[in-house]
Amino acid sequence: MILEYGKDSEKWLKKYHLRSNVESTISSIKRKFSRFVRSKVESGQVNEILFKVVCYNLTVLIMAMMEYNVLLLRINVEHVL
Repeated sequence: MILEYGKDSEKWLKKYHLRSNVESTISSIKRKFSRFVRSKVESGQVNEILFKVVCYNLTVLIMAMMEYNVLLLRINVEHVL
């Protein structure tokens, strides 16, 4: 790892920054929605984790909407279909 940094530090820092973003997001999901997966079956575990990710994304979206005072427009589905 140190050798990679020595060869091309800028490229290494970009890659490391992506890794730190992923790790902090996973940590946030675990703190917000528990670090345990309760499902016993593998497909249930996958679904549970995906559901946690969707819920986390919704909370981030709502927080951003509140922070920047953004309102959602209501779309009439009858006219779209």
